[in-house]
Amino acid sequence: MTRGRHRHPLLLEALQAGEVVVEELAERFGVSASTIRRDLQQLASEKTIRRTYGGAVIAHPLPETSLPEREAQARPEKAAIAKAALALLAEDDILVLDGGSTVAAFGAGLVAGAGAVGRRHAIITNNLSLVGVLAGMPGLALTVLGGAVRPGSMSTLGPLAEASLRRLTADKAVVSGDGFVAGRGLCEAAIEQVSLKSLMMEQAAEVVVLMDSSKLGRATQGAWAPLPRRWTLVTDAGATEAQCAEAEEAGARVVRAPA
Repeated sequence: MTRGRHRHPLLLEALQAGEVVVEELAERFGVSASTIRRDLQQLASEKTIRRTYGGAVIAHPLPETSLPEREAQARPEKAAIAKAALALLAEDDILVLDGGSTVAAFGAGLVAGAGAVGRRHAIITNNLSLVGVLAGMPGLALTVLGGAVRPGSMSTLGPLAEASLRRLTADKAVVSGDGFVAGRGLCEAAIEQVSLKSLMMEQAAEVVVLMDSSKLGRATQGAWAPLPRRWTLVTDAGATEAQCAEAEEAGARVVRAPA
């Protein structure tokens, strides 16, 4: 049993994985439901969390990191994930690529294989970091979704991007996010991001999520894009059995990239 104030950091860590209910927390920490309610009330009075009916959520999402910061994080893992995801492609796949640094690593891998015999891809993307990388490469036909530019992710979004995408379809949507929680999907900082991400997944025959293990089971932002019934998760070798099992229960085929 965890006592008093020592529970509070652990409660906050549990809440980072999304909304939880009092009974689940009581069972996890070996205390009564009334004790958990008092803990949550104390945290709510400190404006750390926000109470919901029967549970609680984090009051304020974590600050969104800048694109250069995200590009510098988990570089070996992102490179391994990109390589494993590239192996899933079929010849002549039409791809729709999401914003973000992990998908950018995947795009860089496409360039490395551009012009290979029998490998040609049409690419649709809102990821502005990839435009200079992919444009003009042999074997790659690039379509950029117009719209409002979001500097924090160097991507386009909004009604114009969505209107263009509704006229297009793809074999695979390659997407990522700030976190994944089973039953909720992928989280992002802004509703406009998840609106376009959801449409990308709707317009594609298959969905491939690229995400390093540090983001699995984490709800660091408050906007959500639900995942389809069947999808593929490509993650790094550091993903635990519990993380993989959670994704599989949410409909994923899990691919762990070799270290």
